[in-house]
Amino acid sequence: MTRLNWGMIGGGEGSQIGPAHRLGAQADGNFVLAAGALDHDAEKGRDYAMRLGVVADRAYGDWHEMLAGEKAREDRVDLVTVATPNSTHFEITKAFLEGGFNVLCEKPMTMTVEEGEEIVKVAARSGKICAVNYCYSAYPMVREMREMVRTGQVGKVRLIVTNFSHGHHGDATDADNPRVRWRYDPAMAGVSGQFADCGIHALHMASFIAGDQVRELSADFASTIPSRELEDDAMVNFRLEGGTVGRLWTSSVAIGRQHGFDIQVFGETGGMRWASEQPNQVYYTPVGGRTQIIEKGEGGLSDEAARMSRVAIAHPEGFPLAVANIYVDLAASIRGESPDGLPTAEDGLRSMAAVHQAVKSAQAKGAWVDARPPMYR
Repeated sequence: MTRLNWGMIGGGEGSQIGPAHRLGAQADGNFVLAAGALDHDAEKGRDYAMRLGVVADRAYGDWHEMLAGEKAREDRVDLVTVATPNSTHFEITKAFLEGGFNVLCEKPMTMTVEEGEEIVKVAARSGKICAVNYCYSAYPMVREMREMVRTGQVGKVRLIVTNFSHGHHGDATDADNPRVRWRYDPAMAGVSGQFADCGIHALHMASFIAGDQVRELSADFASTIPSRELEDDAMVNFRLEGGTVGRLWTSSVAIGRQHGFDIQVFGETGGMRWASEQPNQVYYTPVGGRTQIIEKGEGGLSDEAARMSRVAIAHPEGFPLAVANIYVDLAASIRGESPDGLPTAEDGLRSMAAVHQAVKSAQAKGAWVDARPPMYR
């Protein structure tokens, strides 16, 4: 199997997300890092790319240079990952799609709903893949939960309760740290802080497992550290198209919580729970029965859960391998297959619409609003 050429924009030395992408993309031998514009400082970016094994003439100073350079090559990259600050996602993703490249964009895909709709249209016109890194949906046991819903093992889903809450931005004396501050700066993060950063992972997960889309929501935002313009805590109630009730809490000031992403699904005939800090297990309770622990790697799991599992039972599979599963499905898609579950530009658009409508709801003291993008209403 010939490896695909992969390029990365952003995610340079010291970045939070860059290592997960580099580990994930290359974990299965599907991709080789062939090009990169890894840092806003051109020389630092070139130097780091070459230290990672990129040849000098493909270690670019910025994404404009990379786009021009790769378009001129016969061995151009097959996939570009955009892992830059939020405010740059739209421009870079659009340019590379229009240049004929497949793109994986970090979330949020865009800053506005209008930009999101434009990306969906550009991807359709170009015929290229535009995926969004909702990588938590690629954990094996999350795929198992989705299959359990599909096959009726919990009956019709009545209620979903989810949260993504941590305390790593809870120290007010650290509020001016550049790695923290930008997340609450509208010029860098957009209209929303914590909900756009972490909450949309939980919202996407609810839709992904239920196999349904968010129709309406009601939100309450709080900036618990006064210097922050954008919220660091949010509570969002939502309804799916099929009537499922949803409750979502997301926070960055929940001191004592480390990662704090979990989801509970309650149906007519059973319930189940998954947590990212114990990703190998799903706790399943049939109505009137005992709680069972379903373990990654054991016999009798769905084909999707088995396909996404990498290591033997009882060995943990963590975040980089969930990212790797996104790249597995991207490689399959580039090679002409149709894997199930790859998050696309449509998912990115729906998330951005939910963010903007949640802001609108919070400003209206929790009024219920239509959470769908205009093009899907």
